[in-house]
Amino acid sequence: MTIHTVEVPEDSEVFGQTTSAFARFGYSAAVRAHGLLFIAGTIGRRADGTIPDTIEEQTEIAIRRIEEILRLAKLDLSALVDVTSYHVDIHQHLAGFSEAKQRLVEPPFPTWSLIGVSGLASPGLLVEIRATAAFPGADR
Repeated sequence: MTIHTVEVPEDSEVFGQTTSAFARFGYSAAVRAHGLLFIAGTIGRRADGTIPDTIEEQTEIAIRRIEEILRLAKLDLSALVDVTSYHVDIHQHLAGFSEAKQRLVEPPFPTWSLIGVSGLASPGLLVEIRATAAFPGADR
């Protein structure tokens, strides 16, 4: 089995100074295997490292980061097949999350599971999104 990792360049406008987290915590932004792209949990941290206060902005940033990883793999959001998002205070933030998601994610929609959690890696984070995308022809 051949495995390829997607490397986010250090000069990425979308990730900014936060690209150091991949090496610091020892993980890849995404891994390609068996015609699928497995995207690590992605958070809504701005390129300068700060965390927005609103679920809408955090959701938009997280989805834009997924979009950038897909772009680096020569895919787009329509390649997503399975998504799981983890939510702090899910009932309080679900409406804002849904509004941001609906603005950015268009048909064909992937499967999507929402899971409520008590907290994420950094205080202030409200959502983390992990995803799987399929490369064209992967179902052959």
